[in-house]
Amino acid sequence: MAPKLIKKNSHGKTEKISEKYKFIQKKVKEYKKFIKNNFEYVGENFAYEARSIHYDSKKNKKNIYGTASKEDLKELKEEGIDTQTIPWIEDKNN
Repeated sequence: MAPKLIKKNSHGKTEKISEKYKFIQKKVKEYKKFIKNNFEYVGENFAYEARSIHYDSKKNKKNIYGTASKEDLKELKEEGIDTQTIPWIEDKNN
């Protein structure tokens, strides 16, 4: 079997890198769609909502997503509240 050759485009970048980037971008968009369909968006109240869910046993457990500072995430981790950071690609309107 012959090795796969990598062609260079006019900008000197390889097509293989472009293919990998497109693949990763597609996967991130799939994760984003899944999250939007299955989680509640809480915006910048993420840290507050995460603590509320964690400490209030009467409150329904739910999946949330939003934004938080690095300091907020560090504090949540110290409190034993598990969070995940994911890349977020904004949709293009073009």
